[in-house]
Amino acid sequence: MNPEIKNFNNNQADIEIDICHQLASIIDEQMPEAENKIWHRHPVWFLEGNPIVGYSKLKAGIRLMFWSGASFQEEELKPGTGKFKDASKLYTSLNQINLNDIKRWILKSKEIQWDYKNIYKRKGELIRLK
Repeated sequence: MNPEIKNFNNNQADIEIDICHQLASIIDEQMPEAENKIWHRHPVWFLEGNPIVGYSKLKAGIRLMFWSGASFQEEELKPGTGKFKDASKLYTSLNQINLNDIKRWILKSKEIQWDYKNIYKRKGELIRLK
C-alpha cells in the first residue's frame, strides 16, 4: 500500500481506519495497474493520469467515489451535484462493504471513463473516453 494512503487511513477514527484499509485493499487488488496517491488530500487511483476511484472522510462517514460513476447505472451509487459524472457510496461500518458491488463498479470504471485529466484544457467540458 502507498505509504501516504496508509498514513491517511491510520489518521481516521477507529472504525473508519478499518473501512479505509478495506477499501484500499480491494481497490489495490482490483486495479494493480493503477497509480495511486494522495490527491487533493484524499486517496485516489488513476489510469493513464485520469482519476478513477478514491475515498474521502466526510462528517457522516467514508465516501467511496467513482469519477465516472453516474454513468454506471448502479442504484447503490448516488450521483454528485450533476455538474460532473461522479457518484459515490457512503460507509459507516465494515459490514456495509459489499465486495461484489465494489468489484463490479471497478470493472465498470475501467470501461466507462470521462476525461477528467484534460478538463481544465477543455474549460470544464467533459468528454467520454473509449
